[in-house]
Amino acid sequence: MARFDTGRPCLDLLTTAHPTEHLDSAAALCAWISACGVVPPGTRLDHANASWLGAFRELRAHTGRLVRDRLAPGGRPDPQALAHVNALARAAPPAPRAVAVDGGVLVRELAEPPSCAALLGALARDAVELLTDPVARGGLRQCAGDSCPVVYLDTSRGRRRRWCSSEVCGNRERVARHRRRVASVARA
Repeated sequence: MARFDTGRPCLDLLTTAHPTEHLDSAAALCAWISACGVVPPGTRLDHANASWLGAFRELRAHTGRLVRDRLAPGGRPDPQALAHVNALARAAPPAPRAVAVDGGVLVRELAEPPSCAALLGALARDAVELLTDPVARGGLRQCAGDSCPVVYLDTSRGRRRRWCSSEVCGNRERVARHRRRVASVARA
C-alpha cells in the first residue's frame, strides 16, 4: 500500500518501492499519481500506459540517490542522478485552470490530460525545490525504525520526529520496547 506521510510528493515517490514494488502496473501508477496530489482529484489518467512505469521508477531511483547523498555526512550529489532530475524538471508541469462548479465555487482542474513528461517534470521540480531549499533540506530525516528506508521531511515542532509514521514504525518501536520490558521483568 502506498504511503503519503513523508511531507513531499518526491519523497512519497521513494516509498513506492518499500517494502515491495507498488508501481507494478499502469493502474497502480495512476492511483498513486492521483493520491499523491500531483494532479487535482478526479483527473483522468486513462491515457497512461505501461511505458510510464519505467520512467517513474527511474526518476525514483535518481531522486533517492540525491536524497540519500544529502543525508550522508559530507555527501556530494551523484552527477548522473542530478543531470537526470534536472533534465526532467525542465518539462512544463501540468497546467492548472480554475473552473466554476455548483454555486460558483472554484476548483482546480488541468487544462488538458497530463503527459508522462509533465508529471515527471512536476515530481522532478519538487525534488529540485526540496534539495535546493536549505530550510527544507535541513528537515530531511531517515526513519529510525528498524530496517525502514523511508526518508521524510520533519516539520514537527522542535524537529524531533523520529519515525516516518507514528502509526507504522513508531507503533512497531513502542511494541518492541514493551516486549523487551516484559521479557526483562519475566527474567528477573
